[in-house]
Amino acid sequence: MSDQGLRKRWTRRAPALLVALSIGVVGVAWSGCGSDDGNDSTSEAQERVEKGAEEAKQGIEKAKEEVKKGFEEAEKEAKQGVSKGSDEAKEGISKGSDEAQKGIERAKEEAKRGIEKGKEEAQKGIEEAEKYVP
Repeated sequence: MSDQGLRKRWTRRAPALLVALSIGVVGVAWSGCGSDDGNDSTSEAQERVEKGAEEAKQGIEKAKEEVKKGFEEAEKEAKQGVSKGSDEAKEGISKGSDEAQKGIERAKEEAKRGIEKGKEEAQKGIEEAEKYVP
């Protein structure tokens, strides 16, 4: 799989992965690791839940930034592709125009030669005809 394909796949799956990890962290914090000390364990569990929630929030924010960067990079690459295609099209048009101009010049040269040859043959015909006129 190409590097871009992996990046796209990661960009799509990263938010879901981070949300799942966040839920896991919150669950572990809520469980309190088996301690049962009454109020102390409740406040400790509350702190863990808050800490887990904050970590989850930070993870989600980080995922949002990664997705945003991915979209910006994709947009940048798309613009570069369009620009490159436009430049190539302009270059093709320029080459085509040059070729057409060369073709026109060649046609003009051939027409001039044909006219000159026609004049020469006409002159020969006139001279030949004058021989027969008294």
